[in-house]
Amino acid sequence: MSSKEHVIEAALKLSEAERLEIAERLYESVEGPPDSRTEEEWDQEIERRLKAAESGEEKAIPWEEAWRQMMEDDNGRQVP
Repeated sequence: MSSKEHVIEAALKLSEAERLEIAERLYESVEGPPDSRTEEEWDQEIERRLKAAESGEEKAIPWEEAWRQMMEDDNGRQVP
């Protein structure tokens, strides 16, 4: 058995809370540290964006267009 398989097998024997903690730590190790903004700062940003959308200052785009933009690289080519 590989070391990876051994770790997975051992982790699956842990409680749900322990597995969740491990999953979060592994995810953070790949994604980097969480954003340093506080919950209050995020609430203010959400409120600002909502007001901008409601006032017409910001225009929404259809989901299909947003998806297309997300799936393009900086040169406009589709990302696999």
